[in-house]
Amino acid sequence: MNTRNWVIHAIRKIEADFNRSADTHLIALSLPAYPDIDLYFKDESSHPTGSLKHRLARSLFLYALSNGWLKPGGTVIEASSGSTAVSEAYFARLLGLPFIAVMPATTSPEKIAAIEFYGGRCHLVDDPTTLHSESARLARETGGHFMDQFTYAERATDWRSNNNIAESMFGQMALEPHPIPSWIVTSPGTGGTSATIGRYVRYRQHATRVLCVDPQHSVFFDYYRSRDSSLTLPCGSGIEGIGRPRVEPSFIPDVVDAMLKVPDALSLAAMHYLAQRLGRRVGGSTGTNFIGALFLARQMREREEAGSIVAILCDGGERYAHSYYNDAWLAQNGLDLAPLQAQVRASAEQGGSLPDLPFMLSADTP
Repeated sequence: MNTRNWVIHAIRKIEADFNRSADTHLIALSLPAYPDIDLYFKDESSHPTGSLKHRLARSLFLYALSNGWLKPGGTVIEASSGSTAVSEAYFARLLGLPFIAVMPATTSPEKIAAIEFYGGRCHLVDDPTTLHSESARLARETGGHFMDQFTYAERATDWRSNNNIAESMFGQMALEPHPIPSWIVTSPGTGGTSATIGRYVRYRQHATRVLCVDPQHSVFFDYYRSRDSSLTLPCGSGIEGIGRPRVEPSFIPDVVDAMLKVPDALSLAAMHYLAQRLGRRVGGSTGTNFIGALFLARQMREREEAGSIVAILCDGGERYAHSYYNDAWLAQNGLDLAPLQAQVRASAEQGGSLPDLPFMLSADTP
């Protein structure tokens, strides 16, 4: 089979896999303190590989194939904190391609096991700021292709349609009391999801605004405020899957209406509270998004606004059993979540305040 025919066959395989998949659920969650505000979670954990990154990996593979970057038998390399690598390993196996994930040494063993389950190999690095350079080096040495999610996430996804996450959300909201959300809450890893949602709501002329919630150890919030693309941090994020130590090309600040920065401990406290409310574990990034939703709900109530908020449930919590859900790990990292969890509960159920958080609203946001 020549390369052109192999590409056609590969794209057909990915599209057939998509055709076998159902959409992800939209879960309503009541906020007793905010009866006029409806909160929903877009549950991306129900994808075959268990996270929001399944959509991204599919788009990246189709983009790379359509650009002629993938060859029969060629190695695929990705820099990832885990979830994207799990999803890319799935698609690499579907196409019979070798896969190498370049990840921080602190990546959860559950994610490493999932990558290896799909036939991928894990290349762990001690310094998370070297993920990109290590991935590029491996691509050169193997003659393979570096997917580079942080560069291509915003352009690989068709933000106008093709059942992207934004189109799916609005379709599922159609019969709800407030079908056009006042806000959609996401958090930046590559920045691809916020770019897709922000572009889509503008293209469809919706009044919906986009809040991007950044974790503690990440440069996106400061970049949004200063527009200094040279910003860096000496460490990686404490919330796996979101936050970056450098400004990534796929983060498009001009399609984000507001940003909020959340301490890691508060994100994890919100994660534990939300797991109790949903009856199942969720990941730390979902806790970050929940804080963003509570922050907005309080603002809307103060302005006497009714409406809906949609937040993204990024992945399940099974992959963090050894860490975020492990009391010994929390104690070892100096994290006492009980007081913060009580504060989150009070905010959701009695309207109590959250800690003061850095917040910035775009000058262009109504």
